[in-house]
Amino acid sequence: MNLIYIGKLVNTHGLKGEVRIISDFEYKEKIFIKGIHLYIGKDKEEVTIESYRPHKSFDMCVFKEYSYINDVLKFKGQNVYVDREELKLNDNELLDSDYISLRCAYKEKIIGYIEEVVDNNGYKLFNINGKYIPKNENFIEKVDLENKTIYLKNLEGLI
Repeated sequence: MNLIYIGKLVNTHGLKGEVRIISDFEYKEKIFIKGIHLYIGKDKEEVTIESYRPHKSFDMCVFKEYSYINDVLKFKGQNVYVDREELKLNDNELLDSDYISLRCAYKEKIIGYIEEVVDNNGYKLFNINGKYIPKNENFIEKVDLENKTIYLKNLEGLI
């Protein structure tokens, strides 16, 4: 099982066991659906989403296993994970964590490695050896996961 961090369960809502999850996960539409299994806390307790709704900046969920506020209070402040296999990503869909440690090539030269993917107010940036490159199709030519290389383009003036 390959668990991926998707957010934090920050509070309960109402008496019927609904919880508030705060998440900036890029594929929310693939995980916050009925029947998906989430894993909560250090023990990775498995729960199944019974219902979901967005509310303000939160993702509100009710779990099939719990129907009362006292049952879900133990999850308050815990991290929430999903199994990568359950995401069912397409071949062209990558998680931010997939980019970490990829070799960066520009004009047939290796310019460094991606150290992290930074969220700058909803705009993602690659940190490549201390320099920040926008994560969008204008700068990514090709991603080759087999050779662990990302080919970049249009970097004149950025590096």
